[in-house]
Amino acid sequence: MIAEMLNRRPTTHATRRALSFGLTLLALSVSSGLARAEAVRLEGRFVQGGVIFGHSVPGARVALNGRDVRVSPSGRFVFGFGRDAPGTAQLEIFLPDGVEDRRTLRVEKRQYKTQKIDGLPPKMVTPPEKVLARIRAENKTIAAARAVDRPEPLFESGFIWPATGPISGVFGSQRILNGEPRRPHYGLDIAAPEGTPVHAPADGAVAIAERDMYYTGGTVMLDHGHGLTSVYSHLKDVTVKQGQILRQGDILGTVGATGRVTGAHLDWRINWFKERLDPAFFVPPMQQ
Repeated sequence: MIAEMLNRRPTTHATRRALSFGLTLLALSVSSGLARAEAVRLEGRFVQGGVIFGHSVPGARVALNGRDVRVSPSGRFVFGFGRDAPGTAQLEIFLPDGVEDRRTLRVEKRQYKTQKIDGLPPKMVTPPEKVLARIRAENKTIAAARAVDRPEPLFESGFIWPATGPISGVFGSQRILNGEPRRPHYGLDIAAPEGTPVHAPADGAVAIAERDMYYTGGTVMLDHGHGLTSVYSHLKDVTVKQGQILRQGDILGTVGATGRVTGAHLDWRINWFKERLDPAFFVPPMQQ
């Protein structure tokens, strides 16, 4: 439009200077917008339970809904949306050159399945009073491990399936046990024979390695850095120790039926701090 106006006659020298200046500002504005887009890349699923892997320039600062997000020296960061996340989230990126990039992220809502399980022993639905103190202590241990903001971006290894088999339970489903609605299921259940090896799906540090937790039995938690953790429950064998660094594919235990379960399977869960994420969004379709 400005170029067309420049080519029209007659125009004064002052007018042409003003129009040329406007064209320069427009070019700078477009260039600045492209620079911001190139400086920040977001990959993942903008949906409830989704994970976003981001990359910016070194030295950038990132905040999600007013909360600072750790950024690695190379500019890598990660965040996620919980099972019941609201429809929008506010992302702010502050680049080292002073440029600020503010975005409203749209988060797609999901419909979750309802799963009914009847005929369970009463103690598997409502724990007896005598074990409540144990449950609280174990929950406190798990919460403390999930709150750690480990600086190493171990998640950069990418993710693979920790085990293969039929999917017997999906993320977000609402379970009704003996007719009583319970908390949603925050994991992905993989049915596999007892003793099947369970592999670390990504590089991670062992944050928890317990052989007998009340609900989850043999349990391992891996810390993948930047608040991203994963849990493997109901294990028959736990073959790692707290503090150990695992590489993608290393064996951490075997599938079992320990804790409060009705059969052998692996319950795989992923968190970004307190936000529950869907493990299915971290891996490609399963190849059995």
